Amino acid sequence: MQLFKTSILLVLFSALLVSCGSTSKKSSSSSSKSSASSLDEFSVNADSDTGDAGGIQTVYFPFNSSNLRTNAISTLDINAEVLKKFPSLKIQVEGHCDERGSVQYNLALGEKRAQSIKDYLVASGVSSDRISTISFGKERPISLEHNEMSWSKNRRGNFVIIAK
Repeated sequence: MQLFKTSILLVLFSALLVSCGSTSKKSSSSSSKSSASSLDEFSVNADSDTGDAGGIQTVYFPFNSSNLRTNAISTLDINAEVLKKFPSLKIQVEGHCDERGSVQYNLALGEKRAQSIKDYLVASGVSSDRISTISFGKERPISLEHNEMSWSKNRRGNFVIIAK
């Protein structure tokens, strides 16, 4: 009986490790569209969550954090290049959270996430007057399931084209 319980725990732990490891690949594969080659390919209100933002991609965050991971920085480097290529584009960065935590806590965390994205883009050479931020906290999830895989999709910074 003890061997059976140990085996089940081992299987569950392995499944947890596999599911956690899969979340780190999101930003590199979150958009199959390549970068736009002309300003005409951008639409106002297009966003990165749907993959319609001309190659600008959504950025994902770890739980309870506004720190940018290595894969998020790689994605932001790509986004910065797109924004520098099209200097008339203006974007809004939306900070989102998973469902855990209070409304107020998640609104504050979403704002920190959006601001950390803006700060990185500005440091990369994108003019700050082209970037606005807003937090939706946990109010606009992209995935509605109640598990770590779903929550990791909701901890994000979505980019919306607001002017071209």
